[in-house]
Amino acid sequence: MTSPAPRSYRTPVPHRWFADEIAIDFPAVGRVVDGMRDAFLGEAKSDVLEAEVCLSRREAAGGLLVSLALPIRGMCPTCGGRGESWTESCAECGGTGESLFHHPVRLAVPAGVADGATFRFRVTSPYTGSVRVEVRVAIQPSLV
Repeated sequence: MTSPAPRSYRTPVPHRWFADEIAIDFPAVGRVVDGMRDAFLGEAKSDVLEAEVCLSRREAAGGLLVSLALPIRGMCPTCGGRGESWTESCAECGGTGESLFHHPVRLAVPAGVADGATFRFRVTSPYTGSVRVEVRVAIQPSLV
């Protein structure tokens, strides 16, 4: 005598429950993946934010402290970089997941700086990773 084949039982899953599980809010991982790629392969030149500071000959000779507001793209604080809030596009970033920030920096330019000198440094703000910055000095010719 053979025993009957085991039966499989399926419990119906309500459609509403399934939809709630899919809509769990996960942060974007793009920034993490980009950071890992950069750590292993190095950063591309396009990842460098370039700026220029124009100085008079007098300012270059004496040195000074220059205030800059660097435009840095970073994660949108409203949607956390997702570009949406559940089913609606984020109004703050327009669905891109990024916002433009103006990061304040004070750059100490030493006395006797040469025309074309470049300062290289990194900045980090709350919604961005580390950003490489290159600031070039341009000395204006004196008017006679």
